[in-house]
Amino acid sequence: MAIPVSYNLLSAKERWTSSVVAVLGIAGTVGVFVAMLALARGFKATLTSSGQPQNAIVQRSGADNEMTSAITLDEVRIVEDAPQIARGPEGPLVSAEVVVIAAVPMRGEDGEANVQVRGVSPRVLAVRDNVKMVEGRFLKPGLAEAVVGKGARDAYLGLDLGATVRLGAGTWTIVGVFDGKGTAFNSEVWADAATLNGFYQRPPTIAQAATVRLKSADDFPAFEATLKGDPRLNVQALREQAYYEKQSVVVTTLITVLGSLVAAVMALGAVFGALNTMYSAVSERSREIAVLRALGFGGGAIVLSFFVESLLIALVGGLVGCVAVLPVNGLTTGTINWQTFSHLAFAFRITPDLLALGMLFALVMGAVGGLPPAIRAARANVAHTLRAL
Repeated sequence: MAIPVSYNLLSAKERWTSSVVAVLGIAGTVGVFVAMLALARGFKATLTSSGQPQNAIVQRSGADNEMTSAITLDEVRIVEDAPQIARGPEGPLVSAEVVVIAAVPMRGEDGEANVQVRGVSPRVLAVRDNVKMVEGRFLKPGLAEAVVGKGARDAYLGLDLGATVRLGAGTWTIVGVFDGKGTAFNSEVWADAATLNGFYQRPPTIAQAATVRLKSADDFPAFEATLKGDPRLNVQALREQAYYEKQSVVVTTLITVLGSLVAAVMALGAVFGALNTMYSAVSERSREIAVLRALGFGGGAIVLSFFVESLLIALVGGLVGCVAVLPVNGLTTGTINWQTFSHLAFAFRITPDLLALGMLFALVMGAVGGLPPAIRAARANVAHTLRAL
């Protein structure tokens, strides 16, 4: 025979002060836990969404990223002849690109941060159709003109439309603003690749990578085989999605590990709070427990009742924590991308599975904090307590 749950609800209400303390401890822990996971999820989503299924990145064989790669423009022309590459009105959809890092003052903060400046070709908007111009116009080849992502414009000083900015040995005019739709490109500045090479005193015949658009995402294996089979090339091809997902691993892992450690420390405090609440309940209700046992409720029913009460408190704490953390969803922040050492703006991303994980975490804390007091309640000396009535 089980004890009605209404008994536990009335008991928690009767001892509402200690119950509130336990609820707030669990809520705070769940909130921090979900927020840190949302931070890692947002960073990863920003990078992985930068890649498109039909796109591939061609780099020097063995290169870890664009910063450590170098290919010649002659190799790029050979790549353009691959039969798997899509064609547009102006030719193969290939963008030979270079990447540099420039220090630019942060908006609203003291000091500077690294912005990634990408030298692109005139076909880049056709290759990356997830990027759209929203203000001004696109840059003209051969001129010291640049376009900036919305995130870069908002994060840095001096990158507004019409402004001029010193990058490398040249002064650039911002002629347009583009929207990368939540991708890493939103944090970049784009300029003409040849002009950028010149201002940074790099050889004019060198690019660091080439982004290509394939006719179909299914063409990638054949495209990769075409490049490997050409003795004139010493390059490797990666799906664009896989490339950006690989870039997200270091920071995502770091945020997740640190967030889990912080949540674990807070969880320890929350569990002690739950233990204190339930032990107090057992102590204060010793007579009630004795009466319940005398009425025929077994030790198992007592254990289950107190355990359920602890889970109910944890459930409320989990709900409060999840609701409290919801406003940070979509909140924009930024950190350094350790693969490129540049600043990357991204948004917290709270998803239903993260909220479910937060609720599970709350119930685990409730279970750990509720089981020992429940066992103690079941082991109470009934006869001794009844004689004291």
